[in-house]
Amino acid sequence: MAELTINGKKVNADVEGGMPLLWVLRDELNMTGTKYGCGVSSCGACTVMIDGIATRSCILPVASAAGKDIRTIEGLSENGNLSAVQRAWIEHQVPQCGYCQSGMIMAAEALLDQIPVPTDTEIDDAITNICRCGTYQRAKEAIHTASKLRANEAELLG
Repeated sequence: MAELTINGKKVNADVEGGMPLLWVLRDELNMTGTKYGCGVSSCGACTVMIDGIATRSCILPVASAAGKDIRTIEGLSENGNLSAVQRAWIEHQVPQCGYCQSGMIMAAEALLDQIPVPTDTEIDDAITNICRCGTYQRAKEAIHTASKLRANEAELLG
């Protein structure tokens, strides 16, 4: 039995400890926003945040995630309001096919949590997700916009 905290909620999954977190999310908990891409931690489609760090879930044993704060794409919006990154993604029309985007959005969220105003180089270093459609420039522009949106929201909140 894996005891997990996902998007702020405690959940239990009756699975072996070696099962990859991705499959627990998708197959056991029906949280299908996190995608399977390559299965070897290269593409980033499966990216979630664990304790605030962008983490590829396709090779991470669920036992390694127990007791940690797991955040998935399903947990980004609050009270029906999209996150700054999600809003910027829409504004810049980042997705084409969209398959890799949940992982890329999670990587962008983690980056902005760590570096609120990243440079292009910091974005390039942090966002190593593979997008077959090649929307990297739009993603970079969206990350800069999300950085500004977050700063504006923080200023409004005081």
